[in-house]
Amino acid sequence: MTTARRGDLFDPKCPTRQLLDRIGTKWTSMVIKVLADAAPGEVRFGELRRRMPGISQKMLSATLQSLVRDGLVARRVEPTVPPGVHYRLTELGLSLDGPLAALRAWAERHMSAVDHNNHLADGLPQRSE
Repeated sequence: MTTARRGDLFDPKCPTRQLLDRIGTKWTSMVIKVLADAAPGEVRFGELRRRMPGISQKMLSATLQSLVRDGLVARRVEPTVPPGVHYRLTELGLSLDGPLAALRAWAERHMSAVDHNNHLADGLPQRSE
């Protein structure tokens, strides 16, 4: 493990800012959630895609490649025809599940307030609930 370094979040070249850009996407959050639910087990590529409605094969592949490169996800290929590709969270990836779960819970708890504020800002009639 390398020595921890802190940066300046407001500097566009800051590694912390770059990491937040990568882990702050909806697809990353979903991949981490699906793999955390399966931990310590593995999930095949096709199953990940089925559990993440709306994601394209290309976007899932790119997201997984980024997570593997960052050391958050481990990839295992079975030498079968066609190859079976399995993914699981690493210890580092598991440590990200808690913060992302808190963010997901916050979004679910406050979505109606945000939606209400968007309607007000857009001058739209309010929805009755």
